[in-house]
Amino acid sequence: MTHGPARDLAAQLTARFEAAGALPVDCAILQPAETLLDLYGEDIRARAYVTQDPARGERMLRPDFTVPVVERHMREGAEPARYTYSGEVFRRQEDHPERSPEYIQAGYEVFDGSDPARADAEVFALFSEVLSDYPLKPATGDIGILTAAVRSLRISDARKAALLRHIWRPRRFRALLDRFAGRTPPPPTRTALLKAADPMDAAGPLIGLRSEAEIRARIDALRADAAEPRLAAEEVQLIDTLLRVSETCPFALERLRDLSIDLSALGPAVETFARRCEALAARGIDVGTLPFEASYGRTSMEYYDGFVFGFSAPTRPDLPLVATGGRYDALTERLGGGASIPAVGGVIRPDLLVALGGRS
Repeated sequence: MTHGPARDLAAQLTARFEAAGALPVDCAILQPAETLLDLYGEDIRARAYVTQDPARGERMLRPDFTVPVVERHMREGAEPARYTYSGEVFRRQEDHPERSPEYIQAGYEVFDGSDPARADAEVFALFSEVLSDYPLKPATGDIGILTAAVRSLRISDARKAALLRHIWRPRRFRALLDRFAGRTPPPPTRTALLKAADPMDAAGPLIGLRSEAEIRARIDALRADAAEPRLAAEEVQLIDTLLRVSETCPFALERLRDLSIDLSALGPAVETFARRCEALAARGIDVGTLPFEASYGRTSMEYYDGFVFGFSAPTRPDLPLVATGGRYDALTERLGGGASIPAVGGVIRPDLLVALGGRS
């Protein structure tokens, strides 16, 4: 596939990022599949291209740059650090066959723990600047506010972990929330299984990779979950109210501060949002008109755990997001073997900018 205009534009973007202090880096197109499967589970196979190398094992065509850049930084980098890159990424498009599975991506990543709110503002303001010639609409959110709300719920750690695991799958998250609140009954097959004195008595021969001990442990976990009290209706209502917050930043901040009266655990995350607004304003962003959605980023940004943002093209609703980004502190810890550093970054698709054709 020819990417001439997109590649030229990517070079211009990375030059802008270099001027902002970023070090240019490159990453192999073939990445070890093990790391990405560990991060995303088997779901990644539906979105990426996987192949088998006789000597190196399972490999994956690079689905993005962020993971290998984080791995490189956690292995070799000094702090603070800024990186930029560009090149092809590969994503299967089974739900959108009209979209190309191969495209150019240009990005900017910041590893700096001195002032995370200021780093968030730096990345967003830089993207706003380099994209200012295009008819794009920004959107922002903060996954950290929702995760703080989930962690404050009066339920078991196991149920909190299940909700946190599915924050990026809104339908599954809602199904779990409704089940924990008693709004929907458990599956009939599960109810029948747990009624049996010993469900293994009626089991046939073991098939698959799970041992009998693992199966019994899972049954015990299901019984513990079934015995747990329901999640209080008022807590579900608070989560629902939080997910409906969709305002410009100042009004969203006001609503979130009101919510934090009943959900005190929201306080630190909401104040981080407030500091980010101040940092954005200091960089010339009109936060009075900047949209904020508490649920933004939950379907496409699975490794982000704080600030998230995107730029879309209202005149071309057929196009995917032109640029996306956010904070991914937890990812650095997972890939750093316990070591971590606050990190934030984003990517731009030059091919979509080419399709838009320039200034609005």
